[in-house]
Amino acid sequence: MAELKIYTNKIQENIRTLSSYFREKGIQWSLVTKVFSGDKEFLKNVLTQEVIDEIYSIGDSRLTSLKNLKAVNPEMRTIYIKPPAKIYASEVVRYADISLNSSFSTIKALNEEARKQGKVHQIIIMIELGELREGVKRSDIMAFYEKVFDLPNIEVIGLGSNLGCMYGIEPTYDKLLQLSLYKELISARFQKELSLVSGGTSITLPLIENKTVPKEINHFRVGEAAFFGLSPLNNEKFINLNTDTFEFQANIIELEEKKIIPDGVISDGHVGQTAELTEEDVSQTSYKAILDFGLLDLDKEDIESTDPDLTFVGITSDMIVVDIGKNRDGKGKVRYQIGDKISFKPNYMAVARLLNSKFIDKVFINS
Repeated sequence: MAELKIYTNKIQENIRTLSSYFREKGIQWSLVTKVFSGDKEFLKNVLTQEVIDEIYSIGDSRLTSLKNLKAVNPEMRTIYIKPPAKIYASEVVRYADISLNSSFSTIKALNEEARKQGKVHQIIIMIELGELREGVKRSDIMAFYEKVFDLPNIEVIGLGSNLGCMYGIEPTYDKLLQLSLYKELISARFQKELSLVSGGTSITLPLIENKTVPKEINHFRVGEAAFFGLSPLNNEKFINLNTDTFEFQANIIELEEKKIIPDGVISDGHVGQTAELTEEDVSQTSYKAILDFGLLDLDKEDIESTDPDLTFVGITSDMIVVDIGKNRDGKGKVRYQIGDKISFKPNYMAVARLLNSKFIDKVFINS
């Protein structure tokens, strides 16, 4: 079975590095764990008390994941990082200490559930800044806040925005400055102090280094940088974080020299994906290796082979075929045999899908 190797020590080092980085900048941060889909083994291996002590909260977008977070550590402060469905208000209040919101009717439901559970539920109200995803329209902000401040079992602790996730609208100084100004307007109008201005995710991190984040932005929601060491703004390594935190290895289950061009009438009935073929390939042969994973496990575009000489041939639901050329190195020695493993570097989406696949082994490495 193919396996995903998770280098927990490097991930923990990234989390500690980010905690120190944000502390020096006077910024609170929430670690977003949705890539791990609430995997309890991950939570126990990575989110040790020492690692999370300096994190404001742990966030996820799935209620089952938040439930698992609380099961592993009941004292862990949790944040639900997307506007919740109104029907699940009871579960949100039970498993999330904080939630991001943009619907007044849902916030009213959260208020009622918090009353029933004897709690005060904290919320961050999201403001639409151009990404056209979640967020209250800017023209409605003051009226929206006025209604929410009247709810006795809801505590508004901040406002926030989400940029770069759907259309890829870049977080800029001007966008974040708007968020800061709304905080000042709300505080002045209602005499309410909002402790958090949550304008940052992994995509916003380079702006800190460029000193183009308004000082009022004091809360970041970060997942990709912590687990992969990258900012999706430029897909480059952020500060000195580890980027070799995951490795995907698949087994060679067949290895034969075969023609490059398939033989027979090609129909539209296939379910897989294949590489482009050229006329020059008609008489050519090469060694094809079949590996033990497929489309059910991940998208081939989300992994990169660590062997630069390996090329993609085709993929079906449970197997992938790769071309390894003549299967000889510069000295004529055989490179691969049946039973060998081929390694790939997975990106964020690959790891998320692999962790959800019951056909992939997960191996936690602590050294």
